[in-house]
Amino acid sequence: MDKSLIRNFSIIAHIDHGKSTLADRILELTGAVDKRHKGSQLLDDMDLERERGITIKASMVRLAYHAKDGKDYLLNLIDTPGHVDFTYEVSKSLAACEGAVLLIDAGQGIEAQTVANYYLAMENDLEIIPVINKVDLTAIDLPKVKKQIVSVLGFKEEDIILASAKEGIGIKDILERVIQVIPAPSGEITNPLKALVFDCRFDPYKGVVIFCKVVDGSITVNTQLKMMHSGAIYKIEELGVFKDLKYSVVNSLSCGEVGYFTANIREPRGIIIGDTITDVKNPCVDVFPGYRQPRPLVFCGIYPVNPGDFTNLRDAIDKLRLSDASFVFEPENSQSFGSGFRCGFLGLLHMEIIEERLEREYNLNLILTVPNVVYRVIKKDGEIIEVDTPVKLPESSDIEEAQEPYVSLLMIIPVEAIEVVCDFTKSRRGVFQSKEYLSEDKVKLTFQIPLSEIIVDFYDRIKSLTRGYGSLDYEFKDYLPTKLVKLDIILNSQLCDAFSSLMYKEKAYARARTLVSKLKELIPRQLFEISIQAAVGNQILASEKVRPMGKHATSKCSGGDITRKRKLWDIQKRGKKRLKQFGKVEIPQEAFLEVLKI
Repeated sequence: MDKSLIRNFSIIAHIDHGKSTLADRILELTGAVDKRHKGSQLLDDMDLERERGITIKASMVRLAYHAKDGKDYLLNLIDTPGHVDFTYEVSKSLAACEGAVLLIDAGQGIEAQTVANYYLAMENDLEIIPVINKVDLTAIDLPKVKKQIVSVLGFKEEDIILASAKEGIGIKDILERVIQVIPAPSGEITNPLKALVFDCRFDPYKGVVIFCKVVDGSITVNTQLKMMHSGAIYKIEELGVFKDLKYSVVNSLSCGEVGYFTANIREPRGIIIGDTITDVKNPCVDVFPGYRQPRPLVFCGIYPVNPGDFTNLRDAIDKLRLSDASFVFEPENSQSFGSGFRCGFLGLLHMEIIEERLEREYNLNLILTVPNVVYRVIKKDGEIIEVDTPVKLPESSDIEEAQEPYVSLLMIIPVEAIEVVCDFTKSRRGVFQSKEYLSEDKVKLTFQIPLSEIIVDFYDRIKSLTRGYGSLDYEFKDYLPTKLVKLDIILNSQLCDAFSSLMYKEKAYARARTLVSKLKELIPRQLFEISIQAAVGNQILASEKVRPMGKHATSKCSGGDITRKRKLWDIQKRGKKRLKQFGKVEIPQEAFLEVLKI
């Protein structure tokens, strides 16, 4: 394949701006799918993606396109996610491209993730094609959106393409611009083999499927490959491309092409996303630096409801890690749940998606503990430790200073919502940084805010306050001093570590009251009284009791002396006292899930 006829590009945008729909129309126009069998979200192959209407995993497909200049081009298209929690998927996909189509909703205009993805593409030195999508809508102001794109992102108005992915308007214009503007891949076929691993999947029949972009040289079926970072050597079993929405076997991949290979790899842990592939017999000299490892921002414990499923959970997490390199985990033991894993995520939506994928794809029943961010603690002896679970927090007498992660929060909201959004953000300990008007009715706000204040329900609240028109993006900045405490939940004098959480001291009392009240509703009544207490150290902040189930011990006493009834009541009292001492409090799984939402 002449590499001057190859174009590798990606579609990037804010969530719900129409990336997957545009990808569907491109697939139809290039003949990758039969129009009689067309559907929606063709590249979103997970049921979860289609149900939620969001892209979770970046998807690649190879397309053939006959351009106006009479030449046949090979297009490698990557559809990417738009939610802030999946930015890592976007960044690693862009490394395999030379250009990107930046999609902007005609009704919404520029939003937070639009700006974030634009800068991601700029960092990778990509050619960017601005496209205004959904121009078929009636209630839009095209001149205003164009003005935003020109003033905020710096494009020329004549470079902006108008399109409607739903109606198929402007699709050919986008592909022609891709061919004209986006450069062909660099590299020489005469150089030693050098390829980038940018994605992986686990197939139950093929084993580990590795997606790569060939930068120099070529790969054939007989090539013996070496992973430069891990040092592993593999013999290719199958070499191919993802064409017409299915695996298609080829004999070779030359420089500039994107494809996949399998090598009978059954151990997923050996694959590093961002690794450099070369030929064992004629290796390349320099290697790719690899991807910047994403920093998990939210941690929680994942445990199987049935302890016997621990091995299945371990295998499932290993396989899932292949398709999501931003997901990190390590083994952990809990007094309440036994063996499980301490897992790190990029955000709360990321955590929900991982949980659902594990339960659906691997038929597991799981319990998740309360999510925490990673705190930093400086001990009095000078040692600095990272605390991602309440168990790791040292005694208060050993702590010199506690620090929590702060992020730079960027919000794009309607002008009329400035006051309520600023008041709400300040109530979450946000510190105002800057304000910039993007148009007559849109403003960009920047705050510095603790990460712990935004991971749970902050995005939902902003959407409510702005009637759905607000958007946000955040980036980790630094660790700053804080007053950190550990809130414990004690059930009948027994510490329940699953409900323990780390938080800002001033918010501990309100959280304690909310937790014990909720647990009182959720824990079913037993034959004995259950005491629920929330404590910080030795100080009890809130307490509730779950009354025991009543039993009419004297129901069979039709008469006689009162001493007979007192005797039965004494027996019942001693029995309940013994039950309270040795009885186990049964906590339903729903209680753990409900506590996550508080």
